[in-house]
Amino acid sequence: MASEKEKMTHVDVTESTSKSSSSIKERALEGQGFDAQRTKALLWKLDRNIVPFLALLYLIAQTSKLETSLNMKGLDYNNALAIFFPFYVAAEVPSNIMLKRTRPAFWFSLIMVLWALSTVVMGFVKTYHQLLALRAILGFFEGGLFPGVNFYITTWYRRHECGLRMAIFFSAATAAGAFGGLLARGITEMHGKGGLEGWSWIFILEGILTFIVAVWAYFQIHDFPHTAKFLAQDERDEVQRRLTEDRTSLADEFSYAYVKDALTDWKIWVHMIATFGIYTALYSISLFLPTIIKSMGYKDNKAQLMTVPPYVVACVFTISGGFAADRYKQRGIFMIGFCLLALTGMVMLISSANIHVQYAGTFLAASGIYANVPGGVAWNSNNIGGSTKRAVGLGLHVAFGNLGGVLASYLFQSKDAPRYKPGFAVLIGMHAMSVVLCIFMTIYLRYENARRDRVARENGWPLKAEEYTHEMREAERTKGDNASFFRYTI
Repeated sequence: MASEKEKMTHVDVTESTSKSSSSIKERALEGQGFDAQRTKALLWKLDRNIVPFLALLYLIAQTSKLETSLNMKGLDYNNALAIFFPFYVAAEVPSNIMLKRTRPAFWFSLIMVLWALSTVVMGFVKTYHQLLALRAILGFFEGGLFPGVNFYITTWYRRHECGLRMAIFFSAATAAGAFGGLLARGITEMHGKGGLEGWSWIFILEGILTFIVAVWAYFQIHDFPHTAKFLAQDERDEVQRRLTEDRTSLADEFSYAYVKDALTDWKIWVHMIATFGIYTALYSISLFLPTIIKSMGYKDNKAQLMTVPPYVVACVFTISGGFAADRYKQRGIFMIGFCLLALTGMVMLISSANIHVQYAGTFLAASGIYANVPGGVAWNSNNIGGSTKRAVGLGLHVAFGNLGGVLASYLFQSKDAPRYKPGFAVLIGMHAMSVVLCIFMTIYLRYENARRDRVARENGWPLKAEEYTHEMREAERTKGDNASFFRYTI
């Protein structure tokens, strides 16, 4: 029979073990962060302080009556559209590098001020060549916004929370498409005021508005989670904890080695080529939808009004697609589906002489195209490991895609009216290429995830990134998405 002393010792050890176990569980629970309700409240706080203003930055008015006012003829108007894009593309990767090396509030405000001034000056151009020069300058200054904001979103949200926020941000483009033309029509009523054409006032007023928003942006944009004044300290810590857990503690510092990694990653290049096909269709719709609808027999005023419903439906598809992809934590299948939806619309436009079928085709085409723009950015960003590589990779992604704007500028020429079959044929071919590449990437990423799981089992490594110890993560922090614990979003 055990002595009283032994019994007491056993009780002390048991209690000590129980307390130690309880303490470990409490620390583990603390490590898991906020509960579901507090996390939901935190995300809503981020959303209302970050996303709406980003969407505002993307609203841009459209021009009107430029062709006749500057005596354009032949391909002059197409050239004026096209010259914007090479300079826009050239700015995107350097701009994201500067964004990474400075501060979002400073960098976004700076490029916006510069393009605002360029836009105001454009309102006073007198010759076609002056217009070309200013379009090129505007493209260079404006080029950093879209890839920059998408990268900025990834610094606040987990991988499977970015898609919806990127979709909401990009939905401003569909809003601009729906209402920009109507706004431009109203502004052109100022024709003759101050001795200026109506289209001149569009540029001047847009530039002034952009300048005001740029100054506001400097004070409104929150640079980083750890410096956000709208968050309490525990909320800042939780945002950082969630990001660290989600992106598995990969390197966050700037290094040109990570720039090289982005430039030589074949997966990023596959996304870039697929994006080129999607963006060619995107710019074709945004630049020529009024022309396409007018060719169906609708008059000028009605044709302008008829462009609004396809954009409204596209906006719904864009946001819904982003929400669904985040919820199911899959992106490839949605990209494939939206590509097929857009292809269906394009086939309806090229194959049918019935204007009702053609008009229905614009809904399907716009919905599939617009939904895939933020979807593609989210998919690529989810699968690039490391902050610097992701910034450069997204810059490359959007830059190469925007080269599609050059091609799109020449697809719908007056000589091909009213059916524009050559233009639609090119879009169908480009989109078919994109859907094939999306299918390939979906299959490959599934295979690669399965291979990494198999290697982990063979070596006795954890299957989930969150199960890796701090030391195990630190050993691979510079490997980016090649780290053994990294798993791709399919």
